[in-house]
Amino acid sequence: MTSLPSRFGIGDFGPAATSFVTALSLAGQEFWQVLPLHPTHGNHHSPYHAISLFALNPLLISPEVMVQDGIIDYHQISSLDKTHVGFLHGAPHKEELLRAAASQNHCGRDDPRFEDFIVRNRGWLEDYALFSAISRRRGTDWSVWPEGIRDRKPPVLEIERKKLSASLEEERYIQYLAFTQWDTLHGHARRLNIRIIGDLPLYPAYESADVWSHRDLFRLDGEGRPCKVAGVPPDYFSKTGQRWGNPVYNWDQIERQDFSWWVNRVEHLTRICDCLRFDHFRGLQACWEIPALATTAKEGCWVQAPGKALLSSLAMRVPSLSLIAEDLGTITPDVRELMAAFALPGMRVLQFGFDGDPNNPHAPAAISENVVLYTGTHDNNTVRGWFEAEADPDTKERIAAVLKKIPTAEEIAKDMIGLALDSPARVVIIPVQDLLSLGSEARMNLPATTAGNWQWRLRPGEPGVDDWEWLRERTVRAGR
Repeated sequence: MTSLPSRFGIGDFGPAATSFVTALSLAGQEFWQVLPLHPTHGNHHSPYHAISLFALNPLLISPEVMVQDGIIDYHQISSLDKTHVGFLHGAPHKEELLRAAASQNHCGRDDPRFEDFIVRNRGWLEDYALFSAISRRRGTDWSVWPEGIRDRKPPVLEIERKKLSASLEEERYIQYLAFTQWDTLHGHARRLNIRIIGDLPLYPAYESADVWSHRDLFRLDGEGRPCKVAGVPPDYFSKTGQRWGNPVYNWDQIERQDFSWWVNRVEHLTRICDCLRFDHFRGLQACWEIPALATTAKEGCWVQAPGKALLSSLAMRVPSLSLIAEDLGTITPDVRELMAAFALPGMRVLQFGFDGDPNNPHAPAAISENVVLYTGTHDNNTVRGWFEAEADPDTKERIAAVLKKIPTAEEIAKDMIGLALDSPARVVIIPVQDLLSLGSEARMNLPATTAGNWQWRLRPGEPGVDDWEWLRERTVRAGR
């Protein structure tokens, strides 16, 4: 969502998003997959470093829609500095505008729809509002907060709620604005038969309302600090593995509570999106736990998780749930068995399909119907960038053999899109950078790094009419 064009530093739920959905429909598409929509903080605003797995990112609220809805006046957005081009510079200005809007509208006190929103979301909203209000004064690392606040002593929290009552009202109202705008955008998509694929990160950030308010569900010490953190072992993206730093779950306690926190979370997300990509799905079978003081992921080990019990509980209590399993990386037979038990489609990535391994599941000839096929993901280079900078001569020979021609850097992205569309895969997802044949400069994320990620944005007018017409024609030609 942040990659959409906008006047205000990052993409949002406003006019560009509405236009994008309309263009998808006119181009004959049926799905729009987005990265997580949760609020971020620090860590270069990675959408996988969420300070709440329930809240929406306030920075995605559209100032233009706020004007249309009479929340603020036009002059309040016309004076915004339009030179800000990303999170780090634009966020303070956006937050200032949102707090001004909350004040002008008495934090929703006269709006009956706001009261309904409070009632429907009370289970997560109060903890999120309090965490956010305290964080504004003390930072998000709640382990260094005063002991009574850190440990959530009821009398201390009651004092904090009274002291911060104005800030709590602001946080609730800003979430109301975010959900209202998202519901409008989602409704527009549904009317045009565009289903939105949301993203279900396995873990929250440590510095989050979720971990602070549910310490018993995570493996923490007596002072609330992680004993073990999450990541993955050495893989395609990093020789030393990836040390994400998120706290890992206390699965025994979660299971004793009949997975209620997980069920609430997934139920909430199914109201926001039409289906969900379960990020790092293999972590439901076994997760890579790294000692908290380790500097790399190599020192971790696999620890079993109750994936079958969790998915059974979700299937029973969230019958409308539609999942895509992100099964990239080190996938063992027991993970495949878990996916098969619940008939979950996995992911295939064409960029991984040309290494010459006859057993490669990503090879074009190996693509089956029950998968979601990607030319690349947010963790990959763009197809053009991969072809120009990463594909060796042998790889390029294999690509040419499949395409039955020698591709050029200018043509390779659309060649690969055509290959994906012509495959048996039930669903094909195309990164917009590949539709535009962009190079490495448009890469979204480089795993195992922090600086420079999650910042890429479309320019106004992208994709153009010709791009959408090409996609429609190629989709029809593929029989989709």
